[in-house]
Amino acid sequence: MAATGNEGETLLPDIEEEAEEMEREMESEEEEGMGVENSEDEEDDTSEDERENEAEIQRLEEQLSINAFDYNCHVDLIKLLRQEGKLHRLRKARQKMSELFPLTEEIWLDWLKDEIGLTEGEEAEREKIYDLFEKAVKDYICPDIWLEYAQYSIGGMGASGGMDRARAIFERALTAVGLHMTKGAALWEAYREFEIAILSTLQPPPGSVPSPEQQEQLNVQLERIHTLFKRQLAIPLMDMEGTYTEYSDWADEGAPETVTQHYKRALQQLEKRRPYEEALLVSEPPKLGEYQSYIDYEMKEGDPARVQIVFERALTENCLVPDLWAKYTAYLDRQLKIKELVLSCHERAVRNCPWTMGLWKSYLLALERHKAEHHTVSDVFEKALSAGFIQATDYVEIWQSYLDYLRRRVDFSKEGSRELEELRAAFSRSLDYLKQDVEERFSESGDLSCTIMQIWARIEALHCKNMQKARELWDSIMTKGNAKYANMWLEYYNLERSYGDAVHCRKALHRAVQCTSDYPEHVCEVLLTFERVEGSLEDWDAAVQKTESRLNRVQEQRAKVAEREALIAQQEEDRAEQRRKVKAEKKAQKKNQKSNRMGDKRKAEDKCEDEWGEETELACKRPRGDGDFDSVATEEQMETERVPPPFRPEPPGAQRNQQATSAFKMPDAASFEQRKDSNSVFVSNLSFNLEDPEDKMRDAFKGCGTVVQVRPVFTAKGAFRGYCYVQFEDELAVQEALKLDRQEVGGRPMFVSPCVDKSKNPEFKVFRYNTSMEKHKIFISGLPFTCTKEKLEELCREHGTVKAVRLVTNRSGKPKGLAYVEFENEAQASQAVLKMDRTKLDSHTLSVAISNPPARNLDAKVTPGRVLGAMMPRQLQGARGKGRTQVSLLPRSLHRQNTPEAKAENGTTTKEQDSMSDGMQAGLAASGVSAPAKPMSNEDFARLLLKK
Repeated sequence: MAATGNEGETLLPDIEEEAEEMEREMESEEEEGMGVENSEDEEDDTSEDERENEAEIQRLEEQLSINAFDYNCHVDLIKLLRQEGKLHRLRKARQKMSELFPLTEEIWLDWLKDEIGLTEGEEAEREKIYDLFEKAVKDYICPDIWLEYAQYSIGGMGASGGMDRARAIFERALTAVGLHMTKGAALWEAYREFEIAILSTLQPPPGSVPSPEQQEQLNVQLERIHTLFKRQLAIPLMDMEGTYTEYSDWADEGAPETVTQHYKRALQQLEKRRPYEEALLVSEPPKLGEYQSYIDYEMKEGDPARVQIVFERALTENCLVPDLWAKYTAYLDRQLKIKELVLSCHERAVRNCPWTMGLWKSYLLALERHKAEHHTVSDVFEKALSAGFIQATDYVEIWQSYLDYLRRRVDFSKEGSRELEELRAAFSRSLDYLKQDVEERFSESGDLSCTIMQIWARIEALHCKNMQKARELWDSIMTKGNAKYANMWLEYYNLERSYGDAVHCRKALHRAVQCTSDYPEHVCEVLLTFERVEGSLEDWDAAVQKTESRLNRVQEQRAKVAEREALIAQQEEDRAEQRRKVKAEKKAQKKNQKSNRMGDKRKAEDKCEDEWGEETELACKRPRGDGDFDSVATEEQMETERVPPPFRPEPPGAQRNQQATSAFKMPDAASFEQRKDSNSVFVSNLSFNLEDPEDKMRDAFKGCGTVVQVRPVFTAKGAFRGYCYVQFEDELAVQEALKLDRQEVGGRPMFVSPCVDKSKNPEFKVFRYNTSMEKHKIFISGLPFTCTKEKLEELCREHGTVKAVRLVTNRSGKPKGLAYVEFENEAQASQAVLKMDRTKLDSHTLSVAISNPPARNLDAKVTPGRVLGAMMPRQLQGARGKGRTQVSLLPRSLHRQNTPEAKAENGTTTKEQDSMSDGMQAGLAASGVSAPAKPMSNEDFARLLLKK
């Protein structure tokens, strides 16, 4: 709270008093013989900190001299100066910042308390504090500042008119924030306590009878307090029940009936607004969505005072949201139309969001609408030019708005008026400004179609009857690269047609036919139409000859362009064919090298003969395919989903291999009949060392729906390949499963994508993120690897409502130092770029820009060779020819063609046969034994074979 009387109590200690206290302590230490100086180490540390702070202060001041609109730099400078106790420089820095930006409630309270602590109670010094309070209450509607202001005014009651001044400040405070549902009650109570304190001074001493004058003063003061109670109880405020109880106890006859009625009506209004207040209470700053809902409700209710207070509360926490300021100023322009209120709001809007051109444009219109002085409008426009817009087109629009204002001031009936000369000078200045300042900053003027010059030419032709000036302007327009566009020539032609003569119209159309390159046919048609109406026979012949020659040249140029494009396409096709040939040659070389290595391995395989016959010599090698089985299909299945391999008799030394391959589960063939890709997802990027992947996947996806089966993919040796297929009971669970993409499993983020057969859909590609510019999203690079999603969201929340944060990681889940942050709208994203770019986070300099990812290369997804290969039938020998691994591993005694008749002789059902391998079915058919009810061991099968 502020000081009362001549004392200057503050929440922070007085800096000068601290310095005096330190001097007294040092003197006492010297008297006691402890010494005045501290140790040398402490002095060195202190001086080092001071030097570092001073260097940082100088750096911040230098940066502000370059860019005075750096808000964060101002805040850091004030904080350092206050920490160092440099009062003069601190006051100067605060004043400079307040001229450019509205200050927050915290900054104002610190400034006010520091200044109050330095005053000695003199009237002149108190007036300076009053002036400072007046500046503070104009920036934002802050109840705490108004309360501080009112309580500080109580300390000046001893001066002449001090009591009336305090009452006036209290009344202004109630008008500004008395409707604030959560903080307004504090002001009402302070005002009542102030009046009750005055009432106690008017009470006569005990036992004495007041004089008529004293009784009249008592009655007036009592009426003031009654009125305050009545006014407060008629307004919906939080905890107003306690106020009603207090009034009932204070009044001799209780609360009157009219007051009770107003109180009940206010309670009903409070209950309607309570959900909005509770939503604000539980939500986190900046609470923009909750405030928007509250504002919409109050606008429907139609009470301008309540709409205004909710807008002000929302802007206090969302002062950097241009759309909110635009909505508020538009409401005031259309509904209240009070000059002081409207212009004050517009001024605050452009001070909070100076980079938003639309707010400056609305401000200029509001000034003109309320008949502001010309120099005031000009000053505002000059401030707009120095505000630092983020697009070149913004400068074009603000110039157009100002030129429109100047044009409306001109009385064109008076030739050579001062306003007309000022308008022409402004047009000339705008062209120079766009050519020099804007083009130097943005590498473009922002006015490619020369809109400002077109408006100037039309004003000269229409209002000033100066076609010579208009033609000069259009000549300049055409020399700026616009002569090749038909619409520009037609615009000039229409101007000549309206305000010029036929000679200049014909001249303009002839030049258009000669220069236009985008729509020459249309311009030729306009010329011929004009000559039909205006021209002579000679003019018609000249026009026909000119248009025909021009169109012939156009056709020749287009043919040449088409020829060049065809040549370029052919060259590109030849280069692609050359690349395919080189790739095929490299692939052939690799095959030859591999076949040579396989030849060396074959020598070692001859030593594997045993009692199973010479054809089992390869069983100790890779158990892949043989000539009697679909070896190619088996190999392909082993690369995608693990299926039971065909049954083969195992040599005695194969037990070790069986133990090695039994570490993983192999689904039976029936599970593959149940496959349904539309109900499945493909999970990849899993760790190769993941234990029991099937159970892990079931646990991960159990919340999405009923998991029918999990099909992990293994290599031929039983090693997990790091991906699998998860099939659900219905398709709705697939959408829920896709939401688990990038969730961490076993220390790595798993990638979840739809299950699509790429042999049938070669063009299918899963990429979840946009590849075009997203103006509501920013891209941040240079982040420390230790930065978390929560920390980044907290950092970005200062600049707007954060909808999503995505940290970019590699396949192992480690961060890359990159992130995408999505805001609620484009304005918040632009503000975040302005405020966060080149800032530091944990000694890392951040680079922030609007998200504009590079387009993905979709042309090289599937080569023609692959598509053709997918359409060709597989060869029985496979792509590598018939290798040693494709030799039949089945003993000759069991070798029998697998035919439907043989299956019928076995007496087995189709389902049972499908569950067995082709080799087992053939072996059982040859021996005349029915299919066993359970799988046979190697020993059982050997005994079966030896029965002759």
